[in-house]
Amino acid sequence: MPGILLHLLPNILAAVLYALLGLHFWRTRWKESDKPLAAQPMQDWERAAIGGTLLIHGFGLYAGLFGTGTMQFSFSLALSLMLWLAVFIYWLESFRSRMDGLQPMVLPLAAACAALPAVFPNAHALTHAGTWGFRLHFIAAMLAYSLFTLSALHAVFMGYTERKLHQRALTKSLASLPPLLTMEALLFRMIGVGFLLLTAALVSGSFFSEELFGKALTFDHKTLFAFISWGIFAALLTGRHVRGWRGRTALRWTMAGFTVLLLAYIGSRFVLEVLLGRA
Repeated sequence: MPGILLHLLPNILAAVLYALLGLHFWRTRWKESDKPLAAQPMQDWERAAIGGTLLIHGFGLYAGLFGTGTMQFSFSLALSLMLWLAVFIYWLESFRSRMDGLQPMVLPLAAACAALPAVFPNAHALTHAGTWGFRLHFIAAMLAYSLFTLSALHAVFMGYTERKLHQRALTKSLASLPPLLTMEALLFRMIGVGFLLLTAALVSGSFFSEELFGKALTFDHKTLFAFISWGIFAALLTGRHVRGWRGRTALRWTMAGFTVLLLAYIGSRFVLEVLLGRA
């Protein structure tokens, strides 16, 4: 029982804190009121609260990944880790840019994903976790997933902002968001770094495939989806550099690449673990 609580309590506590913080940011940044529209900078205690919740969530993730003595993984841990990294990146970015208006959408998603390991606790052991090649591949892949998750969220925010600007509907939520050009610059910065990490994950996976899995690289559905996603993001970055892609074109390509990448691993693990009941 103590072992179960050690795994579950940090995730549940982090989910509750994320949800409360999301509600707070919605009430203070998005909820319409009679007060004049004005940007409200993030307060020191708000940053500290998000930082503390990240520590709790991180402890729960560590217990879930390494608490049994061998490295464990599952679709629920993958999503939880991705949103932890996404919130962490936003938290770091908040020290240089205005990110408070984005928190009402990010934090509820983080709350849902932080609770997933408690709802779907089944995980499988990673048999090659001790090799440095696998660790390189795993870290690069998860950082890439996290950055592309954040890029997809950013694309949603940008689409919302652009639509409201075209409608000339000035709302409190719109006033609290960063300028559209700032959001676009951050989007392509994240996509660029994520693309480099995804390239490193694919190269390391291909190079160490025989060492890690005892066979040469095979193009199963996971590998195929990963390479398709890599091609989509490569085309997006090329189009941005050569033809100046931006706006809705960039957002569509971002969402397409993220969706395919999500299917590459998370979708397959969900089918195996939840629908088929296999680890």
